Amino acid sequence: MKQTKSLSVPGLESVYDALATAIDEAGAEKTELFLVKLALLNANALADPDKFRSHIQEALQDL
Repeated sequence: MKQTKSLSVPGLESVYDALATAIDEAGAEKTELFLVKLALLNANALADPDKFRSHIQEALQDL
């Protein structure tokens, strides 16, 4: 059985802070481009298209 890894709450808070800072740094006019580039980099690191598609659907919930 494949074990999944997850971040602790402090780890998630750290990632959230880094993401918020990077979005501010990118600026409003480049936020969308930054987020697409980040998503593609993470999809490549994940190396699982089905899992990535699942993450997309999870992220769309409750927007």
